[in-house]
Amino acid sequence: MWKIISGIFLGWTLGSNDSANIFGTGVAAKIIKYRTAIILISIFVILGSVLEGEKCFATVGKLSYLTPESAFWVALAAGITMFMVTYIALPCSTSQAIIGAVLGAGMVSGIPDFSRLYKIVACWILAPISAFIFSFILYHFIGFFFERYITSPQKRSVFIFWGLLFAGCFGAYALGSNNVANVTGVYVGSGLITSFEGALIGGLSIASGVLTYSKKVMTTVGKEITHLDEYSAFIAELSEAVTIEIFTQVGVPVSTSQAIVGGVVGVGLIKGAETVNKRTLMEIGIGWISTPISAGIISYFLIKLFM
Repeated sequence: MWKIISGIFLGWTLGSNDSANIFGTGVAAKIIKYRTAIILISIFVILGSVLEGEKCFATVGKLSYLTPESAFWVALAAGITMFMVTYIALPCSTSQAIIGAVLGAGMVSGIPDFSRLYKIVACWILAPISAFIFSFILYHFIGFFFERYITSPQKRSVFIFWGLLFAGCFGAYALGSNNVANVTGVYVGSGLITSFEGALIGGLSIASGVLTYSKKVMTTVGKEITHLDEYSAFIAELSEAVTIEIFTQVGVPVSTSQAIVGGVVGVGLIKGAETVNKRTLMEIGIGWISTPISAGIISYFLIKLFM
């Protein structure tokens, strides 16, 4: 069972990076306290992992045939990649990291299943676009009722607070249900552990990253893409949560980082393109492109060297 250590490390990096996508906007808007945010994320990410995490295991586990030994090196390669980008405070995709690492391992054995990759890449592209569209629709739809029926400033503050709490908890649940497959899917696919064990171990390891090393990336997501007011922060978080949960039902793990960036950019563009920090977006985009490539290269050489 020592082979799952690299998966636990990957889960820790996922939690430390992707927790910013859940409450980052709310914390940056100073509506939710950081401590409250990480506790809620930890609870609901475990719930999502255990209750619905099995839905995405097949997509990761069957992309390439992996032995328990190669699964260890694949998860380690993805974890190293995620740690590097988290250290420089960039939100990136654990889904891209683990898929890139799986394909890198497949290149060694010569049997990566590229037929499944088309569906995954299509979903990677659709995730930020979907969140962008949802943020645009929800901004105006909820805003209509907000302006018409909630006129008191005090009632608006209460609505935003509870709305952000709901959206964040929903987002944490969706993170667990969708992304736990990135952490332990390779072990389930190799037969080392069962789906339930994978969901529980993955959920706990993600929660550990949330609780210990999540503040740096949360600042990038919440403050440096565009300035968000309280209502916009709520819409961005809700759009991300809805998007990720939809892809969970499809059975494809996608990037919460890409989804929240899509949601943040969506509400930012409603206020005007000049409010969006294009340099930060470019840096995030470079991170997205380099993540699967880096993980694939690291995975390839680790397996070549040690197997």
